[in-house]
Amino acid sequence: MGIEIRDTEGRTASLEVAPGPAEGPLQVGVLVAGHASWSCSPAAARELAAALVAAAAEAEDARGAEPVTVKARELFRGDVRDGDRPMTVEAVRLDGADVQVTWTSGGGRSWSQIYEADADIRLRRRLRPGR
Repeated sequence: MGIEIRDTEGRTASLEVAPGPAEGPLQVGVLVAGHASWSCSPAAARELAAALVAAAAEAEDARGAEPVTVKARELFRGDVRDGDRPMTVEAVRLDGADVQVTWTSGGGRSWSQIYEADADIRLRRRLRPGR
């Protein structure tokens, strides 16, 4: 997976992330623009991911976007439910007249809930298709 990042002086670099080799200790590899390389345990990679998700949520929340209401069948991965605690859509599966939504919390917990496809879901942040 390639992700463009910038340093404090505005220079861009590509961040590549991949699982480590099948043999040896479990590792996740991180390569920055072909110049620097790090590895960490899967647990540390999850901590980094959770910290990035939390920082992204704070940055987006600072913009003060108005919540929107969508039908459960129209949810996208990455949509964030409005409420006291942010819950992010991880997966959506249409099952006849129902929709099974898998949510994740900022703390990394995940769970599934079933909604009627026409149920209104209020979102704090709407993921734009194609993002």
